[in-house]
Amino acid sequence: MILPDFEIARMCLGGLVTPFDSTLINPASLDVRLGDKILLEVEEQRNFKPFDISIYNQDTPFLLDPGEFILAHTLETFNVPDDVAGQFALKSSVARSGIEHLMAGYIDPGFNNSVLTLELKNARRSHPVFLWPGMRIGQIIWQRMAATPTTSYRESGRYNGDKSVTASKGLF
Repeated sequence: MILPDFEIARMCLGGLVTPFDSTLINPASLDVRLGDKILLEVEEQRNFKPFDISIYNQDTPFLLDPGEFILAHTLETFNVPDDVAGQFALKSSVARSGIEHLMAGYIDPGFNNSVLTLELKNARRSHPVFLWPGMRIGQIIWQRMAATPTTSYRESGRYNGDKSVTASKGLF
C-alpha cells in the first residue's frame, strides 16, 4: 500500500529523513533535494572524479553537458523502517528538462543512516541541463510491506552508512 501524506509526515517526524522539511511532503510522496557532491566520469578511466558543486545555485547552476553522466546524492539522509520500502523517481519538471535517472531507485527496508546515490544523465543532444544543490530533484513513493521481512538491509546492506555520493562497490 502506498503511504499517504499524513503517514509520511509521521514517519519523517520519527526519523525517516534528516533534515526534515514538511514542505517536501506531497499527497503520496516525499520530495528530495540534490546534495552538494557529485562524481564526474573521467574519459579513459574507470574511476570517477569527485567534484564539489556547493558553489552553484539556481542563478549560477552547474551545467551537465549533453550525454554527460554523473553520480550525485540527495541532501537528505534516510533511516527506513524494516517494514517500509521506497521508490525514487525524478520530479516531472526535472525529467522534462532532459535529465534521466538510470533506474536504480529502489530503497530496501532497513536502508539506514545513508544518503541516496543518484545516477543522472543529460539526455539532450544539444544543450546542457542545470543542476544546483538544494534543488528538488526527485520524489520517493513509500510503501508499507504486508509483513516485516526476516532479513533487513540494515543488517547486510552494502550502501548503508553512505554519507555522500558513492560509486559502485560491486562491479569495478
